[in-house]
Amino acid sequence: MRTSSSRRTPGPARRTALAAVAALTAGAALLTGCGGDGGDAAEDGKITLRVGTFGSFGYDNKTGAKLYAEYEKTHPNIKIVESNVADGQKYWDTLKLRLSRNSGLADIQAIEVGYIAEATGSAMADKWVDLSKTGGADMGAFLDWKVKQATTADGKVIALGTDIGPMAICYNKELFAKAKLPTDRVEVGRLWADDWGKFLETGKTYQKNAPAGTFFHDSASGLFNAVVNSDPQQYADSSGELAWETSPGVKQAWNTAVAAAQGGLTAKLRQFDEKGTWNAAFKNSKFATVACPSWMTGIIKDQAGAANQGKWDIAAPPVAGNWGGSFLAVPKSGKHAKEAAELAAWLTAPEQHAKVFAVNGNIPSTRDTLTSPAVVGAKLPYFGDTPVGQIYAAAAAEIKPAPISRWDGQVKTFLTDNGILDIEQRGTDPAKAWENVKKLIEDKIDQ
Repeated sequence: MRTSSSRRTPGPARRTALAAVAALTAGAALLTGCGGDGGDAAEDGKITLRVGTFGSFGYDNKTGAKLYAEYEKTHPNIKIVESNVADGQKYWDTLKLRLSRNSGLADIQAIEVGYIAEATGSAMADKWVDLSKTGGADMGAFLDWKVKQATTADGKVIALGTDIGPMAICYNKELFAKAKLPTDRVEVGRLWADDWGKFLETGKTYQKNAPAGTFFHDSASGLFNAVVNSDPQQYADSSGELAWETSPGVKQAWNTAVAAAQGGLTAKLRQFDEKGTWNAAFKNSKFATVACPSWMTGIIKDQAGAANQGKWDIAAPPVAGNWGGSFLAVPKSGKHAKEAAELAAWLTAPEQHAKVFAVNGNIPSTRDTLTSPAVVGAKLPYFGDTPVGQIYAAAAAEIKPAPISRWDGQVKTFLTDNGILDIEQRGTDPAKAWENVKKLIEDKIDQ
């Protein structure tokens, strides 16, 4: 996943002044819901393994690939309980609180790529089980760069890759037709090929003929994330040090998102908002496009719902990139760390990656699965005859992983929720918004 985030985008940073209190409050509530320190043994002798996730990982028995049920069938002594949080930033804040207390942790904890450098850093590295030695995972099955992202300075692999986030643009064919734009996915991709500026121009064309009450794009913050994730330099320099102010990727993403917000091209929504406004906008067809890393297809399916099946299609992005992708880690403090490591290894094995993709669209981070006929030739029922696997496999082949720092997730939160969102929803002057972000980063991040 992801995401964050960013699956998986973070919570509203306008409440940054209350962040510590909010984290403690959220942590207390979620700690209670977790039912203790990791898994527990029921009276019938079964072990309960608890899995903490955010966004949509596609493992569950209701709308996912039913992997939990499959594992329980072959492991009758195991019961799996997933605790899912929609907001990736709040999930991470609470997870850090749990780690600091060694209390309330799930047996398996998902980690979004924006926070993996922090998880492998000196403050947290020793909190996790080394999954290269426990659980039986085949480390050689994963993309090399995915394993490297989860490796500590002393060589421990603290997490196993779930998905990666190759990007496309998902668009509502019905709204495009009403706005007198082409609906064929190849023609749509040509509208903005190789240039985010062309994407904005297409948005202006859409708005001239837009159905009443609809907008070209869902969110300026989402657009920011898409643009920055298509650049080889994002928040960190090649040595992994924070360099967001001089990053060409951040500057282009900021300028593009600001232009979309001030040009009236967005629905002014915050992705993954707690009130469900963004989710409802999918169902009510309030926007025509959304930046669409592979994991977003599962969200569209779930939120747009059956009534909109067949209305959404997928086109190539202006520039290829990777937004999101996640990992599964096992805290050392869990009561059943060995069993949890075995479950994490099974959930992230190539066979399970293929099953999740077939249902949820999450692109695998295992090398052979990524290029397998099961993925490359796959289609998702919700998107009709769209060659989903072909589109995302091609995008994945062009991914050039950017350097990451342990502050990436926090910086992204400040830029989107204190910067772009304020411009988009409150009309804040961009220069002032940038200075607000700069001050927050200077005050809140200990570099």
